This record gives sequence, C-alpha cells and structure tokens, in this order.
Amino acid sequence: MPPVTVEYLKLLLHDFVRQNGTPIDLILIGALALEAYGVETRSTVDVDAEVQGPLEALRDFLDKAGIPSDLGANISGWSVISLPPGYRDRARLYHKGPGVTVRLLHPCDYVIAKLRRGTEDDLEDARKVARHLHVTETEIREAVAAATTASPADTALLLFHRLVDRFCQTEI
Repeated sequence: MPPVTVEYLKLLLHDFVRQNGTPIDLILIGALALEAYGVETRSTVDVDAEVQGPLEALRDFLDKAGIPSDLGANISGWSVISLPPGYRDRARLYHKGPGVTVRLLHPCDYVIAKLRRGTEDDLEDARKVARHLHVTETEIREAVAAATTASPADTALLLFHRLVDRFCQTEI
C-alpha cells in the first residue's frame, strides 16, 4: 500500500464532499499531521483524525480508496488521559476549501496527544514537533496539568507523569 500524503488526503476529502454534499471538518493527529506541520515525517498509510461530520460515511469512503483510518468524534476520549480542555479552539487551520476544513492541533496539544499513547513512534513524533515548533517544557507542563485535571483519577496518571518527566528531561 503506497503512503498517504496530506495533499492526497485533501483531494480525497474534496471528492467525498462533492459525492456526499455534506461538509467535513477534520483535526489531523497522526503521522500525516507531521507533514502538515512541516516536520521531517515518517511515511504512513492511514489517516488518524477527529471528525465533525459524517464519520461512518467518511470511514467507508476512505476504506474504498484503500486507506485505513482511525477516526472519532472526540480524540480526547481516546485515552484515560484527556487532552487539555479547549484543544479544539486552539486547533489551527491548515486547509479550507468548499465544504472541507482540515485543522492541526496546537503543537503543545499534539505533543500531549502523542505522550498519552507513548509508543516509540509517538515519542519520536512528539520530539520532532516540540523541537521544530519550539514547544517549551513550561508549555508542556502547563498542558499536562490541564489534561490531568480534566482526566479521571486513575493509575495511568502516574505513568503519564513519569513519561512526561522523561520526555522533558531527554527530548526537548
């Protein structure tokens, strides 16, 4: 399966809107977001995004195009650790066209989203964005405080804080 690019995704989204007549608003969160941030990227074959619009129809459309997707209406709920409140308001416009809006998480929110999951690829993605877009340790720690305050009490918070400490000490 060939890699997916942001340009190809934009074309597909415009085709989807033309075919369905329903607007779509995405916040990219996976490896495709790296390309959109202008960061050295790794290739990806899937689309990870929060979607406002006909989610199931978009998932089916992408599937028919041979593109796996991990789509949801609330990416904050993809982990026990919430994203910092207001992440949607802080998301930056990346592309706007007839019926299609593509946004990117604020860089600090992207770092938190990646640290919540904590795989090696996620840590590398978070490092690249933090360094390229000059996300500071102070910004990360403030976002972590907001995220954990909004999260349910769980032992995952302790592990998350340890990962954040390690990330701040070694990656930024």
